[in-house]
Amino acid sequence: MRRLAIIPARGGSKRIPRKNIRPFLGKPIIAYSIEKALESGLFDEVMVSTDDPEIAAVAKHFGAEVPFLRSSVAANDHATTVDVLIEVLEQYEQYDLQFDEVCCWYPTAPFTTIEHLRSAFELMAKHDFDCVFPVMAFSYPIQRALRRREEAVTMFQPKYQFSRSQDLETAYHDCGLFYCFQQKRFQQSHQLWTAHTGAIILSEMEAHDIDTEEDWKVAEFKYRLLQEQFAATAAASQASPMKMRTL
Repeated sequence: MRRLAIIPARGGSKRIPRKNIRPFLGKPIIAYSIEKALESGLFDEVMVSTDDPEIAAVAKHFGAEVPFLRSSVAANDHATTVDVLIEVLEQYEQYDLQFDEVCCWYPTAPFTTIEHLRSAFELMAKHDFDCVFPVMAFSYPIQRALRRREEAVTMFQPKYQFSRSQDLETAYHDCGLFYCFQQKRFQQSHQLWTAHTGAIILSEMEAHDIDTEEDWKVAEFKYRLLQEQFAATAAASQASPMKMRTL
């Protein structure tokens, strides 16, 4: 079983300039994805797909491979993640390199853990899914969503106006962290999300989409809080055997 991690990181981010290598709590945000991918031991190769020499240099500094730069076609504002993945896999095939499973891991996903990745790959193997990615529950029932026009509000689905929140089916959304998929099936369908796709569920504290300056600040706050919680849990687990011996 050969696996490849692809971290797509173009240079032309608009809403947050130089987003992919901007310092996140003191380290380029892309470094979190690279380091965890390498640390996981799950991949035969960890590569960054970029059109930007500076991003390429940062990626190499943190241990990723940058075997080629992204084409201008796959780096324009209209190119999709699928376009980028197709180009990368076709480039590898020119070197007679193919993989069984691939993970597209976004460069602005510092919340992703090795456990998340393992869970995704295990779920894909268990059900023979084409693809698996993390999802999160909407914090409020989407069945009771509102639309606003000329300062007046109406419900998208009025039949749920008097429904209790706890009686409505939970809805989920893509966390935007990573996609694990089977290479051959992806190259046949050119789709990440197929009719045979699975998902792992994350809590609201385990992910945060970063599109604006406000998002960035909140993400740093949440990440710092998570690290404090992890440290406290680790300290408690180390202290408990000492307590047992004292008693």
